[in-house]
Amino acid sequence: MRVRVLVGVLLATLLAGGTDAAEFRPAVVFDVGGRSDRSFNAAVWQGVERFMEETGVAVHTADAANAADRAPAIRRAIARGATLTIAVGFSYARAIEAVAAENPDRTFAIIDVNWLDLPNLRQYAFREHEGSYLVGIAAALTSKTGTLGFVGGMDVPLIHRFACGYRQGAAAAKPGIGVLQDMTGRTPAAWNSPEKGAALAHSQLARGADVVFHAAGGTGIGVIRAAAEAGKYAIGVDLNQNGLAPGTVLTSMVKRVDVAAYETLKDAMAGKFTAGVVTLGLAEGGVDWALDEHNAKLIAPRVRAAVEKARADIVAGRIVVHDYVKDRRCPL
Repeated sequence: MRVRVLVGVLLATLLAGGTDAAEFRPAVVFDVGGRSDRSFNAAVWQGVERFMEETGVAVHTADAANAADRAPAIRRAIARGATLTIAVGFSYARAIEAVAAENPDRTFAIIDVNWLDLPNLRQYAFREHEGSYLVGIAAALTSKTGTLGFVGGMDVPLIHRFACGYRQGAAAAKPGIGVLQDMTGRTPAAWNSPEKGAALAHSQLARGADVVFHAAGGTGIGVIRAAAEAGKYAIGVDLNQNGLAPGTVLTSMVKRVDVAAYETLKDAMAGKFTAGVVTLGLAEGGVDWALDEHNAKLIAPRVRAAVEKARADIVAGRIVVHDYVKDRRCPL
């Protein structure tokens, strides 16, 4: 069963019936790091690959060369004949707003944005704080030092949402636990700097952290490497990164951006495209924690029980995780 929650008033732009495969020409424009970043973009690519394997329809892909190239990259996709263009990441917000307004006869989608208002644009947002709360519990109950770490990518409210959820979960599991926090930078380059990610993680580990959660895209690969070198734990993000360093990655906060890409492609091809905002959290299967063969031995039974109880409580509304983005504060 496909999962979807439409928030607010949907601005429906339904195509008349299904679209012939020859007429449906989709494109995806990736964020910094590209589809090989093993994190956010790579997770989107999984959804695109699934669509192509199921339908046989090719999806044109491209990356923006730099910030100034974002709108031109989307326009190039349109010039190639794209009938649907998906932009990956909030950094494309201004660009896709402009290009979608210029091309009312085409459809567009963007991931990690929920504030635009166009009749031919679908937006996906996630309740990342809910999934981060779960991995915060796992980190706190696994930690032996009583100090955790968090390495974010670009210093923006979205990434503080991850950090705040993580801190809330950790505090609920072990009151008084410490959380060291660093952001990688203030420009999009912060998503693609494994060396800086490793340096920040090493600094936190040297100060006593023994579990470090990253929400930093490709930069997080350096965080995982640093944890492995120190014999400590890392927590992955977006993709299930447990397999990148078995024995080191305690768990991953999975963000189903692959579902966003896959559903949008399928809907547009079937003539069921709708504009508006789609928000996915724990209840919708949009975020979660990852437990598999790579980390099963790292998760003690009491840790798993605590995380699963919190998961059920959040879905049922018994626990409400504070959303940093709403008021720019973390109540800790």
